[in-house]
Amino acid sequence: GVFVYHCAPPGMVPWHVTSGMNGAIMVLPREGLTDGHGKELVYDKIYYVGEQDFYIPRDENGNFKKYESAGDAMADTLEVMRKLTPSHIVFNGAVGALTGEHALQAAVGEKVLIVHSQANRDTRPHLIGGHGDYVWATGKFRSPPDLDQETWFILAA
Repeated sequence: GVFVYHCAPPGMVPWHVTSGMNGAIMVLPREGLTDGHGKELVYDKIYYVGEQDFYIPRDENGNFKKYESAGDAMADTLEVMRKLTPSHIVFNGAVGALTGEHALQAAVGEKVLIVHSQANRDTRPHLIGGHGDYVWATGKFRSPPDLDQETWFILAA
């Protein structure tokens, strides 16, 4: 399956996770992926999409604050996090990481396996102009996949 990982220091887990200290690891079944009925699924490419929320404190003028070190930002960041509204939502760590020349690409007929993780909150990936033939929204490959999904629900880790 696909597993989201993050560190777990006492009292700091939320701050670490919202500071980008998380990711995902995929462990394929020994027999490979199947369609839920034993038929092997073959794919040409694998793409990883890491969705990340950041909570950046602002000063009294609305400008983003800067700190000498990440640790100096902890108290202010935790205060921003309490509002549950991220200042930034990015994919693969940066604005534009999956657009323009960095866009995920596939040729017509290619089969693509997309691994999507989000450690902060629930999310709903949506494919424009296509659909996921086989979707394991919970990341559990032993469960049968949902079929032909255009949008699906991924629980936060």
